[in-house]
Amino acid sequence: MRVGVIGLRMGLHLAGWCRRLGMEVVAACDLDVARREVAREELPEAVLTERWEDLLDHRLDGVLLANDFDAHAPLAIAFLERGVHVLSECAACVDEDEGRRLVAAVERSTATYSFAENYVYHPHVRLIRQAVEGGELGRVSLVEADYLHGMSPETVAALIGDPGSWRGRIPATAYCTHTLSPVLAITGAWPLEVSAFPADEADPGKAVVMTVRLSTGALAVTRHGFLQGEPDSHWSWLSVRGTQALAESLRAPGERSYSVRVRAEGWTRPDGATHEEERTPPPLTLDGQPVERQAEGTVRVLQGFRATVEHGQPPLIPVRPAVAASLVGTAGAESLNNGSRPVRVPDFSPE
Repeated sequence: MRVGVIGLRMGLHLAGWCRRLGMEVVAACDLDVARREVAREELPEAVLTERWEDLLDHRLDGVLLANDFDAHAPLAIAFLERGVHVLSECAACVDEDEGRRLVAAVERSTATYSFAENYVYHPHVRLIRQAVEGGELGRVSLVEADYLHGMSPETVAALIGDPGSWRGRIPATAYCTHTLSPVLAITGAWPLEVSAFPADEADPGKAVVMTVRLSTGALAVTRHGFLQGEPDSHWSWLSVRGTQALAESLRAPGERSYSVRVRAEGWTRPDGATHEEERTPPPLTLDGQPVERQAEGTVRVLQGFRATVEHGQPPLIPVRPAVAASLVGTAGAESLNNGSRPVRVPDFSPE
């Protein structure tokens, strides 16, 4: 399987895993000459270029989009029109019109679109999803999901204060798919409406809280941005409360941050006794060796992309859920700018 990579910051990391998984990285591009030079050492057999358009002329089976957060859809559409399978890392689109053009391109293409949302396949998210799909929790009522970083004020200012960087030009709500995609995958729901609030009115761009009404009737509360005390290792915490039980990831150091606490109250059990247990995810192995926990989601996403391209398996996260999750951030930005009033999320469900 021959792949190209666009964007050589996160893209170089993905390219390394592609090679370990048996894919051939034949072309890559980045505007930054220094990143291309680094990539030349790690991808000696790949053609390196400044212009992403040059990759359209290569014989590619798939392309990995790891360019700027808010610039994926036009590239995805261009490659889909060439019959090249797309794996898009980060936001699928920046507004409803772009989302609809992307969906239309996927539906008329001979190729497929996959969303590289690795947090859906992180170990703790997979354990909770298994509990929900197994019926252990009953009907899901409330989901809480965090994607937070604990950093110094100086580091945060350098990261989001540069308007020339994508991180400095996107709304505070935009980087939301690490929470919304797991919520949608676990519940099988679509987002209907969002209200967004600054966590601290004295510093509104630093962290936001969004409440999202789901099509199942459940409520999701998501937190994004820069707050102190994020969970170790992966910056993600997830809690799902159902009508019969709770499952949530642990706020714990190291490996335990990927484990899950499941609690069922006594009234739900024949013996009348409250039951609580801690579940540890089994390791993912590659060539007989365990994959480090933080990389499991990325490895599973890339394995899924290869299975889609080579064997016709459905994309792990197809275009419509990808667009829906991304547009929660867009609607959230509108809410944030209008006194936190509720804003409808555009409907991208198949119906």
